[in-house]
Amino acid sequence: MQPLAGIKVVSTAFNMPGPAAAWQLHGFGASLVKVEPPGGDPLKRNCPELYEEFTAGQQVVELNLKQEADRARMGELLAEADVLLTSTLPASLERLGLDWERLHAEHPRLCQVAIVGYAPPKQEVTGHDLTYQASVGLVSPPTMPSTLLADMAGAQTAVTHVMGVLHERTRTGDGVLSYVPIAGAVDFFAIPLKYQITIPGGRLGGSLPMYNLYPAREGWVAVAALEPHFWEKMRQLLELKEGTYAELKRIFAHRSAREWERWAVENRLPVAEVQPPVE
Repeated sequence: MQPLAGIKVVSTAFNMPGPAAAWQLHGFGASLVKVEPPGGDPLKRNCPELYEEFTAGQQVVELNLKQEADRARMGELLAEADVLLTSTLPASLERLGLDWERLHAEHPRLCQVAIVGYAPPKQEVTGHDLTYQASVGLVSPPTMPSTLLADMAGAQTAVTHVMGVLHERTRTGDGVLSYVPIAGAVDFFAIPLKYQITIPGGRLGGSLPMYNLYPAREGWVAVAALEPHFWEKMRQLLELKEGTYAELKRIFAHRSAREWERWAVENRLPVAEVQPPVE
């Protein structure tokens, strides 16, 4: 599926959310020009392999937007673009000549999707994935988060906003500015926790035997037989008498997690081997 074929995106976004969003936009068919400052994107230094994956198939140019000649080159790129993707604070963009008022005056049909930490009026407040996750209750000290959930949520939301601004431009003929607050994006992902669905002992937090984790002879098994027909089929196949966590724990201990997963595939049941964390 290439819904963005023919769409041109210029991205000055760096670190994780912007490049991840650009990667997805390119996957949807958009052509990408990635504009990096002198010294390049910090992501390239921190994780070269991921940087290469995120930028594959994109044109990468280095511009010093504090210099007039490079600003002129940036203007040429924007004149041909449909969307500008940014992840810089608005005040910094203004110093680089990329504030929305100026952009819209010079390129009326250009849309901008601006990834920021927080929604206006707090769009100048800084942060990173750890602080965003911490602000919505997704961090359990002293354990660090196992993934950059806020950054990836921001990237996914940015892709949605790109689709939205392009649709709005089709309707009105004018370019549109849309802010993507990362804190808001990860807050959306935290809604099940806020409603206590996934808290320890919550309905999907360990209280149900049909939606739980079980130690197997080797490894662990994830069981998600929430629908009555799945649960009834599992009870019949395993000849459960009580259907309790303790009973299932005894049964799953007889085979390895991989064997249970194969059994589940054969019987069309939502059971999976728990993969170990990436080291």
